[in-house]
Amino acid sequence: MNFIAKINIMPKKEILDPQGKAVRLGLENLGLSQIHDVRIGKHITMEVEAENEQKASEKVELACQKLLANVIMENYEFEVEKA
Repeated sequence: MNFIAKINIMPKKEILDPQGKAVRLGLENLGLSQIHDVRIGKHITMEVEAENEQKASEKVELACQKLLANVIMENYEFEVEKA
């Protein structure tokens, strides 16, 4: 059975986000000074083959912990649905 995983990875709040700061300053230069606290992260989608949704979630969890996210500096969340 195939599933689609949608994963969002963001820097932890206490971690400096220089990319987000650069975007915020760029927006301010464009006259959009009302926008504050920009954070830049990653969005990943992947197809997972598994027996059921729980097994697919376990595989995605392992992928996030071992490769996709730096768990020291980033938080992640994901959802899994049938393809």
